[in-house]
Amino acid sequence: MSSLLKVDSEIKTKVDAFRERITAEAEDLVANFFPKKLLELDAFLKDPSINIVELKDIHSEINLTVPDPILIPNLHDGLEAQNAKKRKLEDGSGDDKMTGTKVFVMPGGMMKSNGNLVDLIEKVKPEIRTLIEKCNTVKMWVQLLIPRIEDGNNFGVSIQEETVAELRTVEGEAASYLDQISRYYITRAKLVSKIAKYPHVEDYRRTVTEIDEKEYISLKIIVSELRNQYVTLHDMILKNIEKIKRPRSSNSDALY
Repeated sequence: MSSLLKVDSEIKTKVDAFRERITAEAEDLVANFFPKKLLELDAFLKDPSINIVELKDIHSEINLTVPDPILIPNLHDGLEAQNAKKRKLEDGSGDDKMTGTKVFVMPGGMMKSNGNLVDLIEKVKPEIRTLIEKCNTVKMWVQLLIPRIEDGNNFGVSIQEETVAELRTVEGEAASYLDQISRYYITRAKLVSKIAKYPHVEDYRRTVTEIDEKEYISLKIIVSELRNQYVTLHDMILKNIEKIKRPRSSNSDALY
């Protein structure tokens, strides 16, 4: 290979050191970190903060008072009423248009998020990030173990490729959990803005409590999925560790 491609010896030494570091780190992750982490997450699933039975306990008060209604006197003096109706139709400002209340500032200052859910999210997000980072390390390790392309004797290579595909899938699913948390905050903010603009509409207030309950349930499912992914990866790699580390058997092994 050196005759076909000249590689600087100093760079090659650094690359080899990187490979050795990735190998040592990934093997420690599979052998020690994955089982420890799955036990931690399993214990977390038994924590009271994530096992609240009455979901109303996680509700957050929406401190937006309903203003007094503004009474607009009706026009009953014949011609003036007809002219007013005519002007309304010409302007296109019919009764079906809802302008809402103009909001310049929140009465109680900044509208706070749901504190219970924020605390829980701050516990779950680091676990999601950790899974993504560790999966990336193990994926790199398996990819570096894939031998050069040859005809035949590729059963072990296919196992390596399936392992890489599983690790990539887990990475993608974990990243989607972060997107889900961001969407929750955006959706809730829009609803609170609607409540500020239309304070008399009770359905907006109920919808906020509904999405809070939904997010709480989703967070528990996320923690459960994180635990299951650690279990699955640990089990899959251990069962196939021989083929992952030695994807191709030598000719002498094949004779006996």
